[in-house]
Amino acid sequence: MISGILGKKLGMTQVFVADGSRIPVTVVEAGPCTVVQKKTEATDGYNALQVGFGEKKTHRTNKPMIGHFKAADKGAFSVLKEIAADNIDTYKVGDQITCEGLFKAGDKVDVTGTSKGKGFQGVIKRWNFSGGRATHGSKFHRGPGSIGCSAWPSRVVKGKKMPGQMGNANVTLQNLEIVEIRPEQNLILVKGAIPGPTQGVVLIRKGVKVK
Repeated sequence: MISGILGKKLGMTQVFVADGSRIPVTVVEAGPCTVVQKKTEATDGYNALQVGFGEKKTHRTNKPMIGHFKAADKGAFSVLKEIAADNIDTYKVGDQITCEGLFKAGDKVDVTGTSKGKGFQGVIKRWNFSGGRATHGSKFHRGPGSIGCSAWPSRVVKGKKMPGQMGNANVTLQNLEIVEIRPEQNLILVKGAIPGPTQGVVLIRKGVKVK
């Protein structure tokens, strides 16, 4: 069986469980994903399924990709992703993969997405530096301070926390709990927050259950 599914983050809300407690959840529109290509150990050295998610207009797709999508006969897709699968013989090119039967409430999953890009940021926002005092006469407020060394090694060491690009990175949160699945709407409700902005594409994979 395939180990995960692509989805679109719709936003956050809350649900109430049987004991009356309130749980914050992120709503993900998971699938349907279409099998575009099968990767086998005999031809590629590993077993995986390449799946497509999200509709894309054909006139915005180049001819090589149109030819690649032709075997599935489900149109063009905006996102392609390879997902590991145990027994790919049970799938055919063009099959649709949904969240029904793949996950159930209480499962632990790993969610991967692209975090929100925040541009070039200083050390206070990026690394939570405290900064200098704000009193009269101070000339040190939001700067990083001294970054180098003295006589040895006379250079800035690698990994120094400095201003730079913040966000827009591949982030994975592990062992998140599935609170509810609504297969008729292709929705998965994941406990807590997940990476990425609203309408961002995420990958939900089966995680390791922690006792």
